[in-house]
Amino acid sequence: MFNVSGIILKKSFNDYIIAFGEDEHLASLTGIGRGIEREALRVLPEGKLSLQPHHKNLGSALTHPNITTDYAETLLEFITPVSYTPETVIAQLQDIQKYTLSKMEGELLWPMSMPCFVDNEDAIPLANYGSSNVGTMKTVYRQGLKNRYGSMMQVISGIHFNFSFSEDFWQSMQKISADKTPLNEYISQQYFSLLRNYKRYCWLIPYLYGSSPAICGSFLKNKATTLPFKRSESGYMYLEYATSLRMSDLGYTNSEQSSLKICYNDLDGYLDGVQNAINLPSQQFEALGVKVNGQYQQLNSNILQIENELYAPIRPKQVAKPGEKPSEALKNRGVEYIEVRALDVNPFSDTGISLEQVYFLDIFITFCAFSDSQLLSCEQQTSCDENMDEVVVRGRDPKLLLNDNGTDKSVKEWGNELFQQMKQVAELLDNAHGHKKYSEALANEQKKLLDPSLTPSAKLLDCVVNQGKSLTKIALQQAQDYRQQLLSSDYKVYNEEYFTESVLASHQAQKDIEANDTLDFDSFLAEYFAE
Repeated sequence: MFNVSGIILKKSFNDYIIAFGEDEHLASLTGIGRGIEREALRVLPEGKLSLQPHHKNLGSALTHPNITTDYAETLLEFITPVSYTPETVIAQLQDIQKYTLSKMEGELLWPMSMPCFVDNEDAIPLANYGSSNVGTMKTVYRQGLKNRYGSMMQVISGIHFNFSFSEDFWQSMQKISADKTPLNEYISQQYFSLLRNYKRYCWLIPYLYGSSPAICGSFLKNKATTLPFKRSESGYMYLEYATSLRMSDLGYTNSEQSSLKICYNDLDGYLDGVQNAINLPSQQFEALGVKVNGQYQQLNSNILQIENELYAPIRPKQVAKPGEKPSEALKNRGVEYIEVRALDVNPFSDTGISLEQVYFLDIFITFCAFSDSQLLSCEQQTSCDENMDEVVVRGRDPKLLLNDNGTDKSVKEWGNELFQQMKQVAELLDNAHGHKKYSEALANEQKKLLDPSLTPSAKLLDCVVNQGKSLTKIALQQAQDYRQQLLSSDYKVYNEEYFTESVLASHQAQKDIEANDTLDFDSFLAEYFAE
């Protein structure tokens, strides 16, 4: 496609749909890489938070490749390696959870994003990674999070979905576009184009998959909120049209970060924004002190202690080498994959994310890659954030209007426009894979736009509000059922021997790291930030 002066114009969504439908490019759509990180609280059968340390027979939380902890010692995180079919990534997650449940001494995996009853948040133990400098730094970082945002935020669970296109895909896209940019630079540019579109349309994720419209009253204790909560007869706090309170101001937010202007227009600008935030002092956090009476209270008093503290619904990522910071990895080698972070734990799935969700996310992310993506101004990015904020607290409100680049649209109207385009992507992916699973998954998700009562948030509220059921009892019954299902199933990808060996190897790896430390922690930390 050329203009009158012969300058190459950017291809349109329909251009990509047509071109990728040709045999030359179709097969490149089969090389999608996926990985899942699923967080889950260890809870006791009566529904209280387990306060036991990380079970030794699950391996070292510092070094095990598949089983670790997140913020709290009792918040497990399961990590799958990259795989290339939706079925494989779900099977890997089931295997990891099966082994974990077999070593948890009767404890359960809480199947929801918002935590169970917590009677004393000060008793929530920080994750412990041993005595090495690296392990100590991870724990001090979490101490900083506790001091900054409170312990309750450290027991919220989520799903992170990691996604990458193959190099063949990007070569096809570049050829279709007749773009002569060096491939590695081109890939980063296109991932940022995708990221901008994700920012525009990611309100759809909590609408379809938000599963935290109600919370236990203990979560709100000593927590100021302006949200108009109602109380169910069974004692739970809820918002009538909420989808994902996990993604609201009650969940993963940082008011200090609201002043940051981290844009998604290109890699250099993004990295400059992150670097600025890491080095930007905060008067609020400075008041906490860094090292008080000989004990570290946080790694530093900047708005971000480290870049992991940047809360965002999506992140560009590159696998970091040993000793390399995430932003250094991005700067050195560009974007390798993206991390989708807006997903609640799905309480209706034993893995916290269903196979159908993976198929939908493939479609949605590919749609974001194909669609035209103009640069985002600060005002436009703020508008995108506001759309997201509205949907998480009242996404099923029939009166809700979202801002589509200056035009007000209902969730149903805008959603159906997006689904019409995603239908073409689903058909393309089906043709590439030789089945109809993508189109079937998309059709099922579109039903939620036509009938909001089909969303998981509406289903949960129906149980709690209309049927007067206990959210805790629902969660515990699901947890018991999933435990029984997984323990009685066969391993599909791994086996017992794999996990036994990986547990032993992880403990040895932690010992090796601890034995090889040569600096005291103060010097280690000073050197880390000096770099």
